[in-house]
Amino acid sequence: MSDTDGKKPLGLGGGRPGQVKQSFSHGRTKNVVVETKRKRVVVPKPGAPAPAKSAAASGLGDPSRRPAGISDAEMERRLKALQAAKSREAAEAEAREAEEKAREEERERRRSEAEAKEREDREREEALRAKEEEDARKAEEARLRAQKKEETRARPAAEAAPAAPADRAAAEAAATRAETKGVSTTGPRKTDRDRETAPDRDSRGKGARDDNRRTGKLSISQALDGEGGRQRSLAAMKRKQEKARQKAMGGATRAEKQVRDVQLPETIVVQELANRMAERAADVVKALMKMGMMVSANQVIDADTAELVIEEFGHKAVRVSDSDVEQVIDMVEDKDEDLVSRPPIVTIMGHVDHGKTSLLDAIRHANVVSGEAGGITQHIGAYQVKTDSGAVLTFLDTPGHAAFTSMRARGANVTDIVVLVVAADDAVMPQTVEAINHAKAAGVPMIVAINKIDKPNADPQKVRTDLLQHEVVVEQMSGDVQDVEVSAKTGQGLDNLLEAIALQAEILELRANPGRAALGAVIEAKLDVGRGPVATVLVQNGTLKQGDIFVVGEQWGKVRALIDDKGERVPEAGPSVPVEVLGLNGTPEAGDVLNVVDTEAQAREIAAYREQASKDKRAAAGAATTLEQLMAKAKADESVAELPVVVKADVQGSAEAIVQALEKVGNDEVRVRVLHYGVGAITESDVGLAEASGAPVIGFNVRANAPARNAANQKGVEIRYYSIIYDLVDDIKAAASGLLSAEVRENFIGYAEIKEVFRVSGVGNVAGCLVTEGVARRSAGVRLLRDNVVIHEGTLKTLKRFKDEVKEVQSGQECGMAFENYDDIRKGDVIEIFEREEVQRKL
Repeated sequence: MSDTDGKKPLGLGGGRPGQVKQSFSHGRTKNVVVETKRKRVVVPKPGAPAPAKSAAASGLGDPSRRPAGISDAEMERRLKALQAAKSREAAEAEAREAEEKAREEERERRRSEAEAKEREDREREEALRAKEEEDARKAEEARLRAQKKEETRARPAAEAAPAAPADRAAAEAAATRAETKGVSTTGPRKTDRDRETAPDRDSRGKGARDDNRRTGKLSISQALDGEGGRQRSLAAMKRKQEKARQKAMGGATRAEKQVRDVQLPETIVVQELANRMAERAADVVKALMKMGMMVSANQVIDADTAELVIEEFGHKAVRVSDSDVEQVIDMVEDKDEDLVSRPPIVTIMGHVDHGKTSLLDAIRHANVVSGEAGGITQHIGAYQVKTDSGAVLTFLDTPGHAAFTSMRARGANVTDIVVLVVAADDAVMPQTVEAINHAKAAGVPMIVAINKIDKPNADPQKVRTDLLQHEVVVEQMSGDVQDVEVSAKTGQGLDNLLEAIALQAEILELRANPGRAALGAVIEAKLDVGRGPVATVLVQNGTLKQGDIFVVGEQWGKVRALIDDKGERVPEAGPSVPVEVLGLNGTPEAGDVLNVVDTEAQAREIAAYREQASKDKRAAAGAATTLEQLMAKAKADESVAELPVVVKADVQGSAEAIVQALEKVGNDEVRVRVLHYGVGAITESDVGLAEASGAPVIGFNVRANAPARNAANQKGVEIRYYSIIYDLVDDIKAAASGLLSAEVRENFIGYAEIKEVFRVSGVGNVAGCLVTEGVARRSAGVRLLRDNVVIHEGTLKTLKRFKDEVKEVQSGQECGMAFENYDDIRKGDVIEIFEREEVQRKL
């Protein structure tokens, strides 16, 4: 490219210096001396292939066509990039060509394989057809030969000449040859029908069928040919043989249709209905379609429709309800000769700290109190004791704390005899009265044990007198309730107590049938980390064995292990024996009844029914509200402050007791809401629930696992651990008290009388006052009284003594006052001055 001055173009030839004129903006120019380089000419060798079109050939290497301002290095880089692009395009084109070629070869190979396979199938079919034709031809020939021989033998014997010995030998040889070919000359002769069907049997016999079965996949030509037809299954062949055998033995009479009693619930699936009738599901669907119902085998129909179908098939419908699944439990009736004597179940009840567990310790020669937190019983303990006389007694130890009401009620309901422990130095207390009421409600006899008789201030007579107020008349007061003075500490009177229990048990004549399926009550339930759900069960009737399938409440299970009160595994547990049962599928509720059933299916069905019934009951309780009730409840909830908590305990009974105690905490303004409670360790899901609701997690005798602790630290959820129930209740009560609105009290600190009213520009009306009583403060609240009627309440805008702003003015001094946003003040009005004080309230 030439410049505007007509100078020589910048080229690559020669080594001479030259000049280039550079143009810049605003008309500026500059002459630059450049060195021109000679063009390198590459001469190809003789015989070498012609090179591809180079960059120079394309014009990029031509100095006359090179853009101005491009250096040699830049030009060389561009040439290399162009060559690389061309080589890459050539490689891609080669790869595409190779791929297309490979694809074409694959298509060709598949085509040739398909043609070869079709050709092979065709040849096989032709060979089979040729073989069948050949077999038919041979059979026809054999038939004709046999027919000819029969005709020859049928000629009159008189016409036949006496056969020579040589002729007889020839005839015998011919007969032998005929037998070899499948034609019998001496045996029973075939009928014409046998001869006609023989070729068909030969051509479509077992061999042909086996050949067809062994020819591999079915080709299109074989399917369209239709000669082979559909092969019969092995089961069909067996059925055919069985029918033939029965016919041969004279059993061709058709069996009578069996009429069944079909149990019919409220709704039933079509397939299940067919199973109960022992009919084909397709036939049942067909019958329903005839009735105008287009249903499938998996659809549900109602009981009325199902009853029509059952009658259509000739069966009898027996209507049952869902609750009938539980009837299998109540079907067992004990015969009098099967009943044997059983140990009495004795429950020890009474007020907290009256010595119930200590008394049981003295009887058992054990030490249970030291194992309980705070020295109070927080679980129901079940123990068996063998007395010196050889009698076996089963003891239940219940908590006496006020929170454990439901536990005491459970203990009274499963017991035969209640031992009411009353401290001689403390007499009758609230939980003593409650235990008396539980015993009366359960209808069980009572024995009063007056404990702590060894104390100096013990007064057993006061105990007997106090019991009279609650309709408990002991024997010393001419009643029928036994009373025994005992001391758990010294052991005094323990023999008398055991003797009284044995006497009472003898009067009751307690008997049970150990040979029947077990029936028991769940005393306590918990979720053990290593063993899963564990229930403490008191067997009331029958014998619970390892391997028994049972249902308990909404749970079911199979007895995996039985552990007695000493921690040892036992193979079975008879009546009045407390054991820990392992093998449940979930944690039952304390107080649930355990029943042993025959099959696992029954257990599942009963548990599912109970669970559904419980859900329906909860749903009905929640739905039985009108719109007005819902609005009133929402309005009440807005006015009541809530303290949400998540509770996890070691056993079901403790969790229940904690929830019941927390529900009693609160008043009309604040309440405790238990979001969730359960048994077992605190888990990550518990922390998640607490975090979503802003609630603390309460752990009673349990701890959080590692993921739960990490989650609590990250989310800022508080986890509090307790081992004594009243500490837990006190802390929750204190926390709930913090939600109470503070009580505001007014303290009157002074009165002032307005003597004169002044108008001040920028301030408004200012009252000239005399403090008649107390003190006037700038920060205090004020009320304006006119004729002893409050006409304004507010705050002071200013309080002055002479011209100075002051904080307070004492009684007997004059001052100036102005009200905030109020000017209607008159001479003779009285100003009441007061201060507000907030007082924190407690529950």
